[in-house]
Order: sequence, then structure tokens, then C-alpha cells
Amino acid sequence: MIVNGVKADQISGAAWQKARASVGNGNCVEVTPLAEGGVAMRNSRFPTGPALVFSKAEWVAFLDGAKGEEFDHLGA
Repeated sequence: MIVNGVKADQISGAAWQKARASVGNGNCVEVTPLAEGGVAMRNSRFPTGPALVFSKAEWVAFLDGAKGEEFDHLGA
């Protein structure tokens, strides 16, 4: 089982993906699916740094909140 804080480069088989909107600006968040069904997230500027690990349910809840504009105030 992969846990929060694991070094991102130690996640075996990771296929990190950036959002299309992030590519090229150097400040990217990258995600990869995990074998257990969850998702890991890392800061592309620190590819060997710690990864945040989300269960599938946590990831779905986060995406629902983002799509519902619940976090838009944080970008202001």
C-alpha cells in the first residue's frame, strides 16, 4: 500500500500526467493512477519529493468539488 508522503519517484510504474493547461509554464501538478485504485499527486518542480495519495473516493470528492467551483476562491 502506498501512503502519503512517499517519495514520488519511488512509486513503481507511475505514469505521471500534467493537465493540458499546465504544460509549459513550469508550475504543474502531476497525477498518476495507483494499482489500488487511488491517485497520487506531486509537484512537477520536485519530482522526487513527497506525493499526496488519495483513495478513489477522496479523489472523486475532490474532482466533484473542483468541477462545482468550490475551490475557486483559493485562486483569487
